[in-house]
Amino acid sequence: MIDIKNISKTFGDRQILTSINGSFKPGDTSLIIGGSGTGKSVLLKCMIGLIKPDSGEVLYDGRNFLTSNLEEQKAIRREMGVLFQGSALFDSKSVLENVRFPLDMLTEQPENEKLDRARECLRRVGLEAAADRMPSEISGGMKKRVGIARAIVLNPKYLFCDEPNSGLDPLTSIKIDQLISEITNEFKITTVVITHDMNSMMEIGEKIMFLYQGKKLWEGNSDTLIHSDVNELNEFINANKLIREMEK
Repeated sequence: MIDIKNISKTFGDRQILTSINGSFKPGDTSLIIGGSGTGKSVLLKCMIGLIKPDSGEVLYDGRNFLTSNLEEQKAIRREMGVLFQGSALFDSKSVLENVRFPLDMLTEQPENEKLDRARECLRRVGLEAAADRMPSEISGGMKKRVGIARAIVLNPKYLFCDEPNSGLDPLTSIKIDQLISEITNEFKITTVVITHDMNSMMEIGEKIMFLYQGKKLWEGNSDTLIHSDVNELNEFINANKLIREMEK
């Protein structure tokens, strides 16, 4: 369980986030949606400790991440998996080495155990055969799957995905959504996804938070999304539908 309470953030004289509250449950794929510049990625970075909010709390199973000491924060970070927007793979490392990297950095497991765990995660995302290939030799969708494998290699309790479908075609996007949802349910992970993809909202949005100009204007799920009476949300949905139609 992740709870965020009254998260606010400014940069200079610009208010980016204003008193954001929310809860994210284990086994659910929770989405944070909104247009560009609405504060989605800033909120995610506040949650994982890359940015310090001006005020508020981020609680991981009751543990206040923001006020914890350095050792406690490190312990919580070890329970996180993060899929970055551009996959953020190391070009000089093979697919297997990329997945194994967190184990090399954060554990003292024997070499054979690290290799077994990395291969197990690659099998889970359907990429065991690509273990020895380099990132330059695989497609964008495969890179996303490698990123997911790396994100789960430490058996995280919390998984964060920043625009996982960015740059992907609609069919590949659906496959990535399904994989994230399956892994979330299978391992009872608390998953938070930043997205503006309409398919994601409708297919895996067990909980959805809509941000507009740094404020939470709506919260619900994929079943209630299209019945909202929030004008800003309806405009956002309609714009996404139009983009989807243009891409067909």
